[in-house]
Amino acid sequence: MIKRSRRVAITIVGATAFTLAGCREEPVDAAAYPDLQSCVNDASDGGIFTAQDCETAFSEAETLHVESAPRYATLDVCEEQHGEDACGTEATATQGGSGGIFMPLMAGYLIGNMLGGRAGMSAAQPLYKTQDGRFTNAARSSTFSSNSGSTRLNTSQFTRPATTAGKTPMTAATASSRGGFGASGAGRTGFGG
Repeated sequence: MIKRSRRVAITIVGATAFTLAGCREEPVDAAAYPDLQSCVNDASDGGIFTAQDCETAFSEAETLHVESAPRYATLDVCEEQHGEDACGTEATATQGGSGGIFMPLMAGYLIGNMLGGRAGMSAAQPLYKTQDGRFTNAARSSTFSSNSGSTRLNTSQFTRPATTAGKTPMTAATASSRGGFGASGAGRTGFGG
């Protein structure tokens, strides 16, 4: 009986160590593009993603944009957070939303190679301008100095953001109390060409 208990304990400790090692984030190849065509052009020049990866990731970023973009009660509040001419109505972005709710325009998208290697699975995030001229993803987990270039990012940068569709849009007071849309980014990253 003692031998069996000892084996079970060793097995549990081994499984726990394996599980903890599996939770460690590994950086993945990632790139930001201002639009789909820039990514496709990079793919044809031997970039890290294929044209199919670009199209799939752009579609995913557009879907996340519709579901999770910050929403504001007025155009003024949206432009205060994202800059002049960087916002549109929810109705325009979602083809059926409210014309009285405003969202930032997508200023590009972030694509990551989640499995590593050229044939890996990709994930994406929409990018938005911030009030200081930088860019942030919908999850607000990072702020980037540019919306083009490549780097290595942790997989957490591609965590699905919370849904904002159907929620009360931010007013000047709620946007201010949250420190602005791009202000809470956890890290600041630059993209190199």
